[in-house]
Amino acid sequence: MEVKWLEDFISLANTLSFSRSAEERHVTQSAFSRRIKQLETWVGVPLVDRATFPAHLTPAGQEFLPVAQEVVTSLYRTRNDVRDRQGIQANTLSFAALHTLSLTFFPKWLQTIEPKFGSLSTRLSADNSVEGFVNSLIEGESDFLLIYAHPAVPLMIDEARFAYKTLGRERIIPVSAPDPAGHPLHRIDRPDHPVRYLAYGSGAFFGHALKSLFDERPLERITIYENTMSEGLKAMVLAGWGLAWIPESILVEDLAAGRAVRAADPSWDLSVDIRLYRYLANERPIVKRFWNALDA
Repeated sequence: MEVKWLEDFISLANTLSFSRSAEERHVTQSAFSRRIKQLETWVGVPLVDRATFPAHLTPAGQEFLPVAQEVVTSLYRTRNDVRDRQGIQANTLSFAALHTLSLTFFPKWLQTIEPKFGSLSTRLSADNSVEGFVNSLIEGESDFLLIYAHPAVPLMIDEARFAYKTLGRERIIPVSAPDPAGHPLHRIDRPDHPVRYLAYGSGAFFGHALKSLFDERPLERITIYENTMSEGLKAMVLAGWGLAWIPESILVEDLAAGRAVRAADPSWDLSVDIRLYRYLANERPIVKRFWNALDA
């Protein structure tokens, strides 16, 4: 059982609308419905009557609601008390980041910030779930979210409740292992040969962004491998399995050494922003001070 299932249920009890609660919880309606169903499976009985409009709680749901509210309140209260006693809440900045950014961008970027801000104590959690990260900001698990942004990828982040700063840009480039002559082993300019494609999968950020690229420029391809992590795709590229779009920042040494080569001209590159988000309701003094230091 996950705490977010309880929070979803509490939201639904307030709105009695799956679509409004999904928007409030920054998830798609299908994902929200799935999580409510998972909670009902865990409890063992239906909690929501879906046969009515608007939806209503079943008698079991009405009985379960105050328990869910107390559990969530108690968990966060206890967590904050523990953090306060350990000094974590006051002195540590917590970041959530997409996995690639946690490896390539975050360490060097933080070095440029420390002279402006002073000594830093930080904590970072890395994943590829944008949905989970947004909730972590709202729930206070993270102070900041470091993420890519692209016009074709909806982030489901309400800009009335969140602020962001653009910290830089990243190029996502198509690469392949080289053949013995140093040419790309796999490339996209062979109209009679479908590309052996190493994909992120439709649920990943770059999967969404690349779909928009392929919608504009159709490319015949055969997906032979999927991995939501750029590092995992890079390993398959270097082993010669196919072609993939990889953030240039994690390819610098491989391109210089000739272990990887461009598989298409730069018109096939994908450009994305690097953004840092914060939840405006987070009033921690250290968060505000750090945010202001970025402008310096």
